[in-house]
Amino acid sequence: MTTLSSPAALWERTLKALRQHIDAESFSTWIEPLRVGDYADGELRLIVPSIYFRNWVASNYLDEIEQAFGHQAGREVYLTFEVESGEGEDAALVSAEEVNGLFPTPERPVAGRLQPMGPALPSTRLNPSYTFESFVVGESNRFAYAAAQAVADPESRAYNPLFLYGGAGLGKTHLMHAIGQQMLAIGPRRNVLYVSSEVFMNAFIEAIRRKEPTQFRNCFRSVDLLLIDDVQFFAGAERSQIEFFHTFNALFDAGKKIVISSDHPPKELTELEERLRSRFEAGLIVDIQPPDLETRVAILQRKAQDLGLTLNAETAIYMAERIRTNIRKLEGALKKLSAHCSVRGDTPSIETARKLLVEFFSGEEPLKISVEKIQLVVCKFFDINIHDLIGGNRSRKFTVPRQYAAFLAREMTEMSYPEIARKFGGRDHTSIIHAHRKVKRELEGDLNKQNLVKYLTKLVKEEPFPETRR
Repeated sequence: MTTLSSPAALWERTLKALRQHIDAESFSTWIEPLRVGDYADGELRLIVPSIYFRNWVASNYLDEIEQAFGHQAGREVYLTFEVESGEGEDAALVSAEEVNGLFPTPERPVAGRLQPMGPALPSTRLNPSYTFESFVVGESNRFAYAAAQAVADPESRAYNPLFLYGGAGLGKTHLMHAIGQQMLAIGPRRNVLYVSSEVFMNAFIEAIRRKEPTQFRNCFRSVDLLLIDDVQFFAGAERSQIEFFHTFNALFDAGKKIVISSDHPPKELTELEERLRSRFEAGLIVDIQPPDLETRVAILQRKAQDLGLTLNAETAIYMAERIRTNIRKLEGALKKLSAHCSVRGDTPSIETARKLLVEFFSGEEPLKISVEKIQLVVCKFFDINIHDLIGGNRSRKFTVPRQYAAFLAREMTEMSYPEIARKFGGRDHTSIIHAHRKVKRELEGDLNKQNLVKYLTKLVKEEPFPETRR
């Protein structure tokens, strides 16, 4: 195994490996300018020339770099970025050769399958793993999924433009790539173009510098489907906004399809021109919310299957309970767990996840409170014995305290639903989920029950271990 003291040597070998499967033009444009910074404890810091450059590399090459460097280092690696200098519209100009790959000419038309002749921008490639089949559907994204499928039908004229918004790592980019690939699968002769807003701006700036705006416009205005990611980054780039406004109008008037993503809805993108926001609002606006627990578990199990990893339900639930809002973070935690277990020949467990994934669970520090103490506090308050609390008696005298104890156990400990269920007589974990949700619903608007939970919580935190009837 290579020591941690030679990041420069590791990076040189990483570059050699990356060069084997990244096309030469993309490699020289996006990989060679990266400079290696610090490397310690599995974290590699790369120095990038601009914010735009950082965003593009993070969106398109993060996994490849982490895997290549990790292979050289002999361990799981996580990237961080340091922006060296420059912000604003001129921060990261693409090269003339790179832009050549995007602009269509008689010798190099934009191909239906996004593989133009000659050098090609990374933006013209759709990620083959981002398909509708690999997208895990839950209540939080079901409408977005259905809308995306409708747009992907070449014969459909519904939902134009489609505007997807939501936090980072919730599947917006996945759906955009899926739309593009589905449309090409149905109608392979159609022109589809996926770009980020940064690439659009960079190509526009380079077209101005080379005095070739016509080629730029021909490229973006001759497609059947334009997928443009992260439009919030147009903020402050006035000329790019104007150009995109006219590109949008040209495509819309020609009956072409437009799909847009952002981290906020159009009305909140106040740094964009009002007329541009108005165009976005004319179509279908779909919010993608963080997935619920069941969907997060399903995503983990699907990703684990793709990794060839056996992940039991208890460990999946434990991880999904603690990473709630970012699917990329959830996938990152799973990859780290998979790599660790693969090297050691272990089977993933809650205990391994608890020790290994601390940084992924940051901000949710566990309380050092036991389920047993919660149970005894509840028993003392309701004047029942512990055997009735954890037993099967379904009398209201016992079911109500049992539900409050289960609710507090979930709120006040780091234990998973299955772990809590075992503390309640070996019940199925779904009974604990039901109890938690039932009490949570009852607390809404009921001041007496809110006060009861606050009082029980105070007793659990502050009182010594109580004695109760056994």
